[in-house]
Amino acid sequence: MTINADPQELAKFSELAHRWWDTESEFRPLHQINPLRLDWIDQHARLGGKRVVDIGCGGGILADAMARRGANVLGIDLATKALKVAQLHALETGTASVEYREVAAEALAGEMPAAFDVVTCMEMLEHVPDPGSVVRACATLVKPGGWLFFSTINRNAKAFLFAIVGAEHLLKMLPKGTHEYARFLRPSELAQACRDAGLSLHATRGMEYNPISRRYWLSDDTSVNYMIACRRPA
Repeated sequence: MTINADPQELAKFSELAHRWWDTESEFRPLHQINPLRLDWIDQHARLGGKRVVDIGCGGGILADAMARRGANVLGIDLATKALKVAQLHALETGTASVEYREVAAEALAGEMPAAFDVVTCMEMLEHVPDPGSVVRACATLVKPGGWLFFSTINRNAKAFLFAIVGAEHLLKMLPKGTHEYARFLRPSELAQACRDAGLSLHATRGMEYNPISRRYWLSDDTSVNYMIACRRPA
């Protein structure tokens, strides 16, 4: 199987791996938005006692938080150094109900179909060559009736200005080159990929940021960052 990953993207995140849990590092935005996306996921899927897989888990920020909400979590990624950081953090903090594996979503789908109550794939689709392949793998991994959550960045002029010019060049919230505009996904494109994978769409939510107050919040504005909640029909 051809691995659906970009070696340059993996190298980029591996170089920063030691900074994943530094809340003032390049990963500060992920730490800041994590409570928002965690609550939104929990509100729909009721994480307590659920079996969850977090696709593209990186250093484990969301996976660890879901485990602390009572879920039994498997985090997967192909960035070796980031996974080691995630494993070390789990050991240091004693988060027992989370484990990590270096495996592609497509490979895990072949190994563990319909094994999870909840699948999350956040801030990852815009970093892979074939996002549709990841969506299909996620649809295979979730049990009938289970929940899936995706988040990514819209593709339009505003998103280019906010996510690349603003976040990477002006505010320097992220390293230059973190995102590639051509890989951003319009909500309609992600929704179509979900429908093509046999999923039903349940909710869409936007995420906004005020650079003056440095505050994030959820809204109905999906013009830049957004999340989609789906279910696999029972």
